[in-house]
Amino acid sequence: MAIEIERKFLLKENILPSFENGTLYVQGYLDENPEKTIRVRIAGAKAFLTIKGKTTRYSKSEYEYEIPVKDAEELLLLCKNAPIRKTRYLIYYGSHRWDVDVFHEQNDGLILAEIELESENEPFDMPPWIGKEVTHDFRYYNAYLSGHPFERK
Repeated sequence: MAIEIERKFLLKENILPSFENGTLYVQGYLDENPEKTIRVRIAGAKAFLTIKGKTTRYSKSEYEYEIPVKDAEELLLLCKNAPIRKTRYLIYYGSHRWDVDVFHEQNDGLILAEIELESENEPFDMPPWIGKEVTHDFRYYNAYLSGHPFERK
């Protein structure tokens, strides 16, 4: 079984990293409930179908398969909500890669950083631009954001 171990954070708005060479992501959700999520994603010139299981602490099962972009475009039309659009930037800090997502359209203004780990207890260096952890806050899950867009408070 493939396992994803991930933590998610907001960024400090007054200390943002520099963003270079991002990749546009368009993703929608074919099925979402507390037990599983089925996502279709176009990331630049590639497309993927991903099935994720329920999160337990920081881990969840994840199965991801590359599919033709044309198929992904058609599957996006089957999604209940409008697709999420975001630009992903890869930023290396310490010995880890951070994925920083700058959201567009209905989620404009939201910026999230994610780090994938080898184990739930793996230590990592926290960049100075990392703010509050939102790993367990469902309001920042992409599947939730597709139907309940971000609102700046």
